[in-house]
Amino acid sequence: MATRYWIISLPIQANSTPQSSWARLQDSISKHSFETPLYRFNIPNLRVGTLDSLLSLSDDLLKSNNFIEGVSHKIRRQIEDLERAAGVLSSSLTVDGVPVDSYLTRFVWDEAKYPTMSPLKEIIDGIHVQISKIEDDLKVRVAEYNNVRSQLNAINRKQAGSLTVRDLSNLLKPEDVVATEHLTTLLAVVSKYSQKDWLSSYETLTTYVVPRSSKKLHEDNEYALYTVTLFNRDADNFRLKARERGFQIREFESNPETQESRKQELEKLMQDQESFRSSLLQWCYTSYGEVFSSWMHFCAVRVFAESILRYGLPPTFLSAVMSPPSKSEKKVRSILLGLCDSSNSSFWNTEDEGGMGAFGNDADSYPYVSFTVNLI
Repeated sequence: MATRYWIISLPIQANSTPQSSWARLQDSISKHSFETPLYRFNIPNLRVGTLDSLLSLSDDLLKSNNFIEGVSHKIRRQIEDLERAAGVLSSSLTVDGVPVDSYLTRFVWDEAKYPTMSPLKEIIDGIHVQISKIEDDLKVRVAEYNNVRSQLNAINRKQAGSLTVRDLSNLLKPEDVVATEHLTTLLAVVSKYSQKDWLSSYETLTTYVVPRSSKKLHEDNEYALYTVTLFNRDADNFRLKARERGFQIREFESNPETQESRKQELEKLMQDQESFRSSLLQWCYTSYGEVFSSWMHFCAVRVFAESILRYGLPPTFLSAVMSPPSKSEKKVRSILLGLCDSSNSSFWNTEDEGGMGAFGNDADSYPYVSFTVNLI
């Protein structure tokens, strides 16, 4: 699939027809740039309106195109991010089941959605409003998804990282903890290189430590986590003595109900994240198709309006879609230039900045209508 296309229109000469002009274009491309895919871009007879309305419309065409294209790319990037997060292969994006590149190269105007008798400005404004609503909806949906992800990431950070700061509840089992009227269990974070020191000294740090009560629960790259059981009345003194020896006593929640509640919270957030991700991805697939379809109808209006302003009335122009390889772009430009009226070509090729310039504030100026559609 090509990712970069040109949509162009060429003036039909007085002694030519659309069919003969198309045949001439096909012949020129096949002879001199056969690797360039070429397709007709069929535009219906739209309502021209007044010259003033066309001039006013042309001022906003480039800005509107950039907005629509931007939303299209934003949704596409969101799709790629969601697919990557789920570890699934990227799927082919479609418009009503038709791959987007095929939709462009076989474009058919949707009369039911965009009546051709509607003023051009009304069509453009309708497209702009629709795309704006989709963009707003995207922002809301992405914010909801990111909120769940942030909550889940915060919990995961607490359950990861160093033993000196992480949540310890998921490392404990009920049988690891003694909690009676007289006895309690503390958790000690010990440097990996100080474990022998801990095991040889914890029983004598204070008077009321239960012998051989220390058990290693977990170890990471820097620290090990040990339990120690002692009398309640000795707990504060033990914390002090342990700190003096370089051992950190961590506070923890020993309530099984609290631990179960945290576990359920984590499971729910994981389910919510997957639900939001799946829902957002499906919405993006559908919305991308809607945006792309609207974008191609916008391009059709743009070609029509700019062609009228360049070539005059009645509408006598040939519109096409092509995707020249980058190495052939200069050659294809030369071919298109040769198919234009020579006097018109010299006028549009002038470097005089006071001349006509390009419609829609486009960066390039040619004696024919031309703009680029980037699918990615």
